[in-house]
Amino acid sequence: MKTQSFLDNYFETGAAQGRLAHCILFYGADIQSQYDLALEIAKKLNNDELSQRWIGENKHPAVVTVSKLEGKTSISIEQSREIKNSLAVTSDYHRVFIFYDENGLSENNFTEEAANALLKTFEEPPANTTFFFLTRNKEDMLATIISRAQSFYVPSNVVESREFPAEIDMKEIPPEQLQNYIFAKFRGDATRLTQAMRYIETAKDQLRLNMNPQVVRETLALALNGLAPAGFPAVD
Repeated sequence: MKTQSFLDNYFETGAAQGRLAHCILFYGADIQSQYDLALEIAKKLNNDELSQRWIGENKHPAVVTVSKLEGKTSISIEQSREIKNSLAVTSDYHRVFIFYDENGLSENNFTEEAANALLKTFEEPPANTTFFFLTRNKEDMLATIISRAQSFYVPSNVVESREFPAEIDMKEIPPEQLQNYIFAKFRGDATRLTQAMRYIETAKDQLRLNMNPQVVRETLALALNGLAPAGFPAVD
């Protein structure tokens, strides 16, 4: 799997130290890449030989993919209850639930009853439990899930294979289309990459507030070239 090193290293360290968030939201154009990454993390959380094989064969009893049932338009209240009931029983494994839709999750994937039934579980899950949510755009997800989850942009394996030019005019490209270029440009520098992704998220927030698109793009270009203007997050 072509998972980029900074994500791989982050989750490997977090899993080894028991410091991963219990709710993780992946976003980006390639849902399959997100799903593959979630399974790789599940393997790191259940790193015995048998678990590795079971996860590879999609047979692990504690690693569950949650999707709308055939013929249904959303995840049902019955599925939510099954998840809660399964968590009421202790397990020797680290339990992983991957909420998945081939087109990416949105708020439409959850009935109101199903979402409400799970919110408390998302907020205070049992020990050794991790939930993954896979979506194309964070803004499509329920706000109550976004507020409880740690978010990560996962680049597309398909787009990554493209040859990017050494330099582009970043003022001419919408922020939502810059992410893969930025990943390729800063792939060897995790600190700059993380900060650049923050700048892009800030620009997307500004566009949602109906700020002038050209001003937002020009300001973002300055930030990505090392001249962080007011309104953009500072370096940690």
